[in-house]
Amino acid sequence: MKNRLPVSAVLFLPVSLSLNVEKRFECYVEPGNEKNWEQMSKSICIYGASSNAVKLNFFETAHQLGKEIARRNYTLVFGGAEVGLMGAVASSVHKNGGKVIGVVPEILHEEGLSYQEADELIIVPNLRKRKAEMEKRSDAFIALPGGFGTLEEAFEMITLKQLGQHNKPIVFLNIDRFYEPLRALFEYWFRQNIVKETYRHLYYFSRSIEETFDYFDHYQPVTFDKKWF
Repeated sequence: MKNRLPVSAVLFLPVSLSLNVEKRFECYVEPGNEKNWEQMSKSICIYGASSNAVKLNFFETAHQLGKEIARRNYTLVFGGAEVGLMGAVASSVHKNGGKVIGVVPEILHEEGLSYQEADELIIVPNLRKRKAEMEKRSDAFIALPGGFGTLEEAFEMITLKQLGQHNKPIVFLNIDRFYEPLRALFEYWFRQNIVKETYRHLYYFSRSIEETFDYFDHYQPVTFDKKWF
């Protein structure tokens, strides 16, 4: 057939066109979660840029974030590299007496980029294993400014939460309005009915470290009835 797609081709369609069913979806606060954040959670996963060329203000925020994680006696879980914002958070946690767990893929470890001072350094075969190990060990997720890798990691956690695979808080730390274009994209998706309005509860855009931990302190897990429109 002349118009047949090759076997290796992938066809992406707008989600809103793929199903034509009634738009009736609810979300609710999951019962039995009376414990607050201080009582139920101790490990924070950080995603962030691996570049050392980002704005100085981003590094200052990374250092302050590490200090707050240590002050709260939480454990940092991160991507295991000594460079960029992720490395800045890790070194700050250590400097302030906190515990650091790094999960690094072999390709970065072999390049000599691992944060060797980590209290626990886990070397995994690839990026997929890294994400799974970080998710398993974490109670919450914070995305500092970052690029493709940071967004890919954060989006996977949002998608897993959407599918009911976890119910942990996810925050985009919106330093200097870095994530405003992403927020605008999300709003566009809502207007286009690509994602449901209730999925605003999947994530949170925070303007500061203080606001981030206030969100964690008052976080209530939310359950969604089903994914599809």
